[in-house]
Amino acid sequence: MKEFRHSGEGRNRVFRRSWIPAFAGMTTGGALLRVILIVFVLALVAASYFYLDYRKFAEMPLTIARPDATVDIARGETYRTIVEHLRASGITQASPWYWRALGRELRIEGKLHAGEYALTPGLTPRQLLQKMAAGDVLQHHFTIVDGWTFKQLRVALAGDAGLAQTVTTMSDEDLAKKLGIEDGHSEGWFLPETYSWIKGDSDLDVLKNAHAAMQKTLDRLWNARTPDVGLESPYQALILASIVEKETGKPEERPLIAGVFLRRLRFHMRLQTDPTVIYGMGDNYDGNIRKIDLEADTPFNTYTRDGLPPTPIALPGTPALEATLHPAPGDALYFVARGDGSHEFSATLDEHNRAVQKYQLHRK
Repeated sequence: MKEFRHSGEGRNRVFRRSWIPAFAGMTTGGALLRVILIVFVLALVAASYFYLDYRKFAEMPLTIARPDATVDIARGETYRTIVEHLRASGITQASPWYWRALGRELRIEGKLHAGEYALTPGLTPRQLLQKMAAGDVLQHHFTIVDGWTFKQLRVALAGDAGLAQTVTTMSDEDLAKKLGIEDGHSEGWFLPETYSWIKGDSDLDVLKNAHAAMQKTLDRLWNARTPDVGLESPYQALILASIVEKETGKPEERPLIAGVFLRRLRFHMRLQTDPTVIYGMGDNYDGNIRKIDLEADTPFNTYTRDGLPPTPIALPGTPALEATLHPAPGDALYFVARGDGSHEFSATLDEHNRAVQKYQLHRK
């Protein structure tokens, strides 16, 4: 304590100044209010931190080790188990509370679809949950090649490790019945195309889709066919289209070759086409076709039998079907391969023999 003396009107005054604590005189209610204010500020700072950290989490790319990485969500998994799955696989280390908050923000808890999802580099938690809510599962693809036989198709399906294998032990006849193919012959009835499938789909699913696509395409093209095309049914068109498919090296020649075969049928001439002979030989075909093979009678030998073979000999693509039902006009009845993938077309046997002499017998 310090003293201060002051002279005034003949007398001295002494003033004493004391240091008073800041809280002196503050009521209990005032102190409590100050504590509440401090707690509120701290809580606000903490909330701001966690909010900003949560936003950073929602937009920060996930940990994806490989560009082809995937995550598989099983049927029946809850939102909590899905988050546990993601954490266990190392895709995220973020707090489950953040994931729960994001799920509530997006309103998708309980709405996620099972399936396989692609984890592309740069994918964020928000984007992943949106993909799962939309059912944007990973699409795989299987391509049926124009001109494959049904046997080749079955081999390719069996070699696709991603598809569930369910028909490998079935005979062609049993499989045809399962697919609803009435005559029991599956050859030709699957449209060459690329088909999408998802994890869990089977080889039978692909076959069903390809068969339905062929039925739809064949019906559409048959109904729009050229008048007086000379075929009695869509199935005959399928058979002839398979022959056109196997005979054609150049796409632009398909309508020309279809025209030749249709004219030969109209004039009751045998088709005399090697691909049908080869198909009839089955596993005996070694890459070469000989005179004895041309003379050996089978249901598919169009050198020994009239008309069309009993079934298609391959899977014709849409272009071959279109060419068969919209053949090129003309008078050609013969064609011979030039050796470069193209053909020489002739209207008479003499012209054809000269073309054979030129392109086949004297080929260097």
